[in-house]
Formats: sequence, C-alpha cells, structure tokens
Amino acid sequence: MKKIMDEIWVVSGLRTPFAKNDRELRNVDAVDMSVSVVNKMEETHKNPDYVVWGTVIPNLAYSNIARDIVLRSKVDDTTIAYTTTMACGSSLAAAIQSACLITEDEIAIAGGVESLSNVQIGLSSYTSKWLRAFGTTKGFFNKLKLIGGIFKYRLYIPPGVNSVTGKSMGQHAEITAQRLGIKREDQDKFALQSHQHYFEAFEKGFFKDLIFEAFGIKEDKIPRKTSTLEVLATLKPVFDKSSGKGSITAGNASLFTDGAAGAWIVGKNRIAEFASSYKAKMIDWEMAGVKIEEEGILMSPTFAIPRLLERNRLRYDDIDVWEIHEAFASQVLSTIRNLENKEHLKKVGTTFDFGEFPTEKLNPNGSSIAIGHPFGATGARILSQAVKEVSQMGQSKKALISVCADGGLGAVVLIET
Repeated sequence: MKKIMDEIWVVSGLRTPFAKNDRELRNVDAVDMSVSVVNKMEETHKNPDYVVWGTVIPNLAYSNIARDIVLRSKVDDTTIAYTTTMACGSSLAAAIQSACLITEDEIAIAGGVESLSNVQIGLSSYTSKWLRAFGTTKGFFNKLKLIGGIFKYRLYIPPGVNSVTGKSMGQHAEITAQRLGIKREDQDKFALQSHQHYFEAFEKGFFKDLIFEAFGIKEDKIPRKTSTLEVLATLKPVFDKSSGKGSITAGNASLFTDGAAGAWIVGKNRIAEFASSYKAKMIDWEMAGVKIEEEGILMSPTFAIPRLLERNRLRYDDIDVWEIHEAFASQVLSTIRNLENKEHLKKVGTTFDFGEFPTEKLNPNGSSIAIGHPFGATGARILSQAVKEVSQMGQSKKALISVCADGGLGAVVLIET
C-alpha cells in the first residue's frame, strides 16, 4: 500500500548558495541562513501552517532550531515548527513528515541547514560535571578538595565518526567500495561528470530561480569548472592511506559545506495558490535501515528503492529523473551495483524485474560532489531540483529522490507531474 494517502504536492523552493566550510559563509550561523530561506519563500506565498526543519550538527543555543527560525522570520508566530534529524537525510525526512502531517487544506515548508563553519566545541562529560559541582559547592575548603579536577579539564571536539563503529562515513564508503570492486578511475569519471552536469545546467540558467543571493553571495562556490580527469587522478586517498587500495579522494567526494534550503509541501486544495510551474505530486516514500557491517553504512537506499518501486510496479527505466545524493562517487556507484545485483535484490525481498539502471537519467544537473553537501539541507536541495527538472519534461513524468544517511539509514521519495 502506498504511504501517501492524500493528494500532496511538492513545489520547488529556494536555497542559499552553497559554500565550502570556513569560507564565504563562515560568519553566518545556521539560524540566520535558515531565516533567509524561509523569508524569501514567504515573500511569494502564503504563510505556512508548519515549518519542519532538518539539521545534524547540535548547538547549545537552541534545541528546536525550527521554532527559532519561525520566531526570527517573517512567518507568523502561530506557525507550528519542529526540528527533525536523520543525518544527511534530515530535510528529505522533513518533507516526508510534512506530507504525512498536513491535510489537503494545509501548507508546510520543509527544509534544512548546516553551518559546518560554526561547529560548537564543548567540554568533556567529566569536565562539565566538575564545573557544575565546583560551582554549587559551598565553603572554601570544600572547593579546595575539588580543585585537583582542573587538571583533568578537557575540551570535547566532535570526532566526525559514527558513535558505534568509530569510523567516519568516508572510511565506511571506502570499505564498501573495496568490497564491491568499485574502481578509482570510475569514481573520478563520475565526479567529473557531476561538475560537468552542473555547469551545463548553470549555463542554461537552471539554478536562477532555485538560488537567491544571500549574504553577499550570488552563486555556489564549490563547483570546479576546470576539473579534469588528469587533475583528479593526482589526488591522494583520504580514508585509506596505507593499504594501496584507497580510492576515495577530496576530488570524488562531497565537501564539508555551509548552506540552507527549503521546499514547499502543499495539500491539493492549496496548490492553485502557487504560481510556480515547478510542482509535482508526492506519490510514495520509503525508508530503510541496514546492518552496517554487512551491507555498508550508506547502502540503505539499495533496500528502500526496490521496495518502493515494486510496490508501485515500476521498473528502473520508468523513472524519468533519478536523483541519488552524492556523498561519495563510490557510494553512488555501489548503490547502482547493488540495484543491478539479483542476489542483492533477493536479499531485499523483491521479486520484480527492474531491468538495467539508466545511468543517463542520473543527476542530470549535478549533485553533491559538485554543489556541496550541507548535511541538513541536501535533501531539500535535491527535492527542489528534481521537481523543477521533471516539471520541465511535461505531464506524467516521474522522479525518484534518494538520500543515504549515517547509521545505515536512508530515505527515498517518488514524485510525479
């Protein structure tokens, strides 16, 4: 049974330009970036009933960033707002949640943000406890007994690894690539293609009404027009430097990125209010979780995609636009490898004949390797991009959006014009 019961639409939203962390957006925090997106979207459409916002990096200044965004924006304070987190799939999860939440008479803004330039450094658990104890202890001699704790004073810097496995996403992606035999040359070719597709779209003006000038920046700052296979081949592996088998480099992986993005989720009785021609129905969605060490931490879409397509009796080639988030070139190529592997599909539990994967329909306007990857914003960026692309193709066209996430999770959405 399909999971979207009502008629719910997605309308392309807006985003800030994306920039590498500690560069052009380094002095803009996550709330300000998000407020700029919500305000810009609110200028042209009515006040939303909900704002659902995704983010990954925690901050002690707020526990519900979505509500802070609403209270600091032009959106009415009566708007319901909450924050959701599913690692890199956060804002796609926000869109799914919004579609399941609103009625056919309501509107939501679903989006997300990440400011990797403003990751907050904290204190170790021991140091935090010591400071609280020292501050509440009364009497000079009692405090003197605790003074030795100062020598164990430690900062806590987020390690950037999965808390259970102790490995980074890049290390996990490297393990999966080596297990599935994904070649370095193919990864570099895929990465170059992401940049080429981006600039082809850029020169056609594809991004002009998806990106707005923000904080003095007009365009994305990460795409490299001068990238070549020769240059990519010179880069050294980042996550496996010693075995001689390492293949993931700074050139074939997405970069730490600052940015915010949003999309409209709209009930059928409100869709006429939107003048934008970039709109599509949200037909269905699927999420999956996998055993990390067995399948690979970023391989959950290879379970979610076949299940969604079989439920809707769709072959791979029935999808007109494929948007698969590019955390790493190796991860996308590993995903395709599994989608075409009959043994893997048997493990998923599907029996449908999906056919060959149509790589010519994949990420036609570039994706995260070229554009950047602000964790909480990526899903909304991809969703808006996919809606625009498929809308320009005409009626009864389908797009599938897939985002993998830390923890062996992933989310997939099917839309149709």
